[in-house]
Amino acid sequence: MSDLHPIFAPGFKARPWWWEAAEPPDRENTLPDHTAVAIVGGGYAGLSAALTLRRLGHQVTVLDAERIGWGASSRNGGMVSGGLKVASTGLSQTYGAEQAQRITEAAAASFPFIEETIAREGIDCDYVRCGRYMGAWSKGHYRAMEGRAEWIAKVTGLPTEMVPKTRQREFLGSDHYHGGMAAAATGSLHPGKYARGLAAAAEKAGAHLVDGVRVTGVKQDGSGFRLATDKGELRADAVLVATNGYTKDARGTALPWLAKRLVPLNSYIIATEELPPETMDRLFPGRRMISDSKRVLNYFRPSPDGKRVLWGGRASFRAATAEQSAPTLHSYMTATFPELASTKITHAWTGYVAFTFDYLPHIGVQDGVHFAAGCQGSGVAMATWLGHNVALKLAGAANERFALDGLNFPTRPTYTGTPWFLPFVGGWYRLRDQIDRMAA
Repeated sequence: MSDLHPIFAPGFKARPWWWEAAEPPDRENTLPDHTAVAIVGGGYAGLSAALTLRRLGHQVTVLDAERIGWGASSRNGGMVSGGLKVASTGLSQTYGAEQAQRITEAAAASFPFIEETIAREGIDCDYVRCGRYMGAWSKGHYRAMEGRAEWIAKVTGLPTEMVPKTRQREFLGSDHYHGGMAAAATGSLHPGKYARGLAAAAEKAGAHLVDGVRVTGVKQDGSGFRLATDKGELRADAVLVATNGYTKDARGTALPWLAKRLVPLNSYIIATEELPPETMDRLFPGRRMISDSKRVLNYFRPSPDGKRVLWGGRASFRAATAEQSAPTLHSYMTATFPELASTKITHAWTGYVAFTFDYLPHIGVQDGVHFAAGCQGSGVAMATWLGHNVALKLAGAANERFALDGLNFPTRPTYTGTPWFLPFVGGWYRLRDQIDRMAA
């Protein structure tokens, strides 16, 4: 298909553009017989937990079915938000004002934590605190943003600003949105470099990282656990699962309880060919991260080197390849930036994120197994923060209870972790977006 569709550039690749600079490396896959803590999942959460546990003196082995950092950690958009999604939800109705405040503050703390982690570990990942602009899909969406702006500024401790449509081009080179909100509590990084740097920090601290080991079952064995894998058995004193959107796949899941509470969703991204500096300056004044308020959202940004547009979104709610989804994303991009109509695509890729039924991240313990999951598609800072906090909990080193620990973690009747309903929900969301737009 890449040879036939006119949007694909010569040499098009169906793999992350990030991997051109930081493809996850191969590691050995020899299992030890025993480890103090087995961490299942080698993404941001698992690596952050491993780093914290090693600093607390615990022996750690991190297992990944693919390569360490191969999943969403080296595929995402590289947008680093400070718990903005959690701050935008109606928590007070469920938890009351006081608990809602604690939850939002705990989520917002993910932003300074990842900045501190990058600085402390010396991770070279093109990090910049650049801010974000959220485009309002309709006038009604703009009014809803107005109602949240002061609250988000209070929770994150960094300013937010409502931007009317008459001033939008100060923030975004497009008239596609009805104004929007600029929030300072956002950064940008190269996710592949960050995954590689976090893995290197964990290894330097003494963690054992093992590639290509698929865990097929976890059972309690006396005071410890036995992990069945496709490379043999591993005994562990404690287990942490940090598989998030990859908790269940076509081969099943080793953790059915967790899989029942996570909704894996494909996110798709394209990278354009290199564009002239003046074009990038016009499209992205201030080099901010961009997202919109659609239910079927778009998120986009300049590449760290400032030469390409990286555009992501929910191109399909059914299984689709990167090549199949790229034309849809290209059409979304050109609706926002008509001047890019003839711009070609050099890379397209996809990966799984995980949503929860209450739209909150969670850490906790079930049947003796610790877990961290559910970042709602905004996991760069949050997954790093969850991994750190679940590691403190596992080690008994937390100074106080983490507000996202031990919350009711809902599922739905008959749901087993395979989201058969996504095409129907996605269609309904698209219709609602169309209705909102027409009303505007």
